[in-house]
Amino acid sequence: MTAPVVTLLTDYGLKDDFVGVCHGVIATICPEARIIDINHGVRRHDIRAGALSLRGALPYMPVGVHVAVVDPDVGAARRAVALRLADGRLLVGPDNGLLWLAAQAGAGVLEAVDIAQSPFRLEPLSATFHGRDIFSPVAAQLAAGATLAEAGEPLAPEELIALELPPPRVEAEALVAHAIYVDGFGNVQLNADHRDLARAGLKLGGAIVLESPRLERARAGHYVRTFADARPGEMIVYEDAYRMLAVAISHGDAAETLGLSADDELRISPA
Repeated sequence: MTAPVVTLLTDYGLKDDFVGVCHGVIATICPEARIIDINHGVRRHDIRAGALSLRGALPYMPVGVHVAVVDPDVGAARRAVALRLADGRLLVGPDNGLLWLAAQAGAGVLEAVDIAQSPFRLEPLSATFHGRDIFSPVAAQLAAGATLAEAGEPLAPEELIALELPPPRVEAEALVAHAIYVDGFGNVQLNADHRDLARAGLKLGGAIVLESPRLERARAGHYVRTFADARPGEMIVYEDAYRMLAVAISHGDAAETLGLSADDELRISPA
């Protein structure tokens, strides 16, 4: 038998002991588990950034138990949940939209339980560190073979908190999209893919114009396949590793240079 897999994604960072403590809780309960750290650099309290990171990463992870904790309302009335997806994965985390995109990408939720009062949680329960006291021990028990029914109280999947992304649109031969995520290189991911650009009449290799209420003037660039197809300093739109469109500056930081951040509207049209 292969070792069970538990993955972790949080906004804890690595300056404190939070991540290591979660590792320790999981390893104590399920010593045979393989623990994979997906991302602990999610911007603090940024639920959508965490949800996007989780959705993008899970297809490249072994099927297992996947813990995500970006939880600005820890200690409040939000639910703590564990979910079984149609693709066989188990998700564990706060019910604040963080798990929603990954759940939809995993073909939907087949079973959900509320684990706030789980018999698997650690006692005494901290009001501020549910990653240690609820999510990690529940995930470890599930990795060790426990069922969702043993982990918590049944919850109707339709009661889960959804996370909706703004849809792109095509108008007047232009793609109107929104920035949804800025990565560590300053590349700005959009809520659109290459099919949306095609609907707007933009072709790979073609010149583009990018406009935004954030920009004092329109910016010229190109729709390219990869960074090597652009000159240093040139603005580009390209398909990123997760098959979403992104805006970048070759050898530069698009978010900083253009003053773009999540939720900014961008209009991309042929030059």
